[in-house]
Amino acid sequence: MKILWSDFSIEMLVEIYNYYKDKASPAIARKIKTDIFSATKQLKKFPESGQTELNLEKLHEGHRYLVKGNYKIVYKEVPQGLLITDVFDTRQEPLKLNDEKREPGSN
Repeated sequence: MKILWSDFSIEMLVEIYNYYKDKASPAIARKIKTDIFSATKQLKKFPESGQTELNLEKLHEGHRYLVKGNYKIVYKEVPQGLLITDVFDTRQEPLKLNDEKREPGSN
């Protein structure tokens, strides 16, 4: 199964990386980014290993998620494979996951 990343999820990952690069160190930022990428590798063999994302059920698109550290990696199945749609900081209000106006930088 192929893992794809939406533009939005990439922007969120870049934002996370830049935040930790500035607030902690480049090494910590790289480790967090690497951990998030590594967590998605299990989806190639076990695409349904993540839990159903209840906050996105109303979309009826079968969103699931994995948790790595403080981050929820949200994904869904698409014809080309699995699409990572969001990397969401779990320390935020969970309902922000539904916010259609949410943009990178709004965390």
